[in-house]
Amino acid sequence: MQQLMKQAQKMQEQLAAAQAELASAEVTGTAGGGLVSATMTGSGELTALTISPEAVDPDDVETLQDLVVAAIRDAGRAANELAASTMGPVTGGLGGLGLPGA
Repeated sequence: MQQLMKQAQKMQEQLAAAQAELASAEVTGTAGGGLVSATMTGSGELTALTISPEAVDPDDVETLQDLVVAAIRDAGRAANELAASTMGPVTGGLGGLGLPGA
């Protein structure tokens, strides 16, 4: 039983370290050939949004809106991939337990 508790504690420490790594890592998603870029942490927090002046057309706001959404989605996809690769080895396939990145 004590061995099981040690293993659980080690896994908890690894999980905390992986979550801290994700919180400090950044990924960037882009749209429109780089006209719009979104940066977020590996844990999914949006930290920056960059819009090139060439993307701004007062007569076509809808395209800019679509580019912003696409860039954020791209960054979210990259954050999910990073979380899966970071958390997967720690959680060892425990995705059914609702652990992030599993």
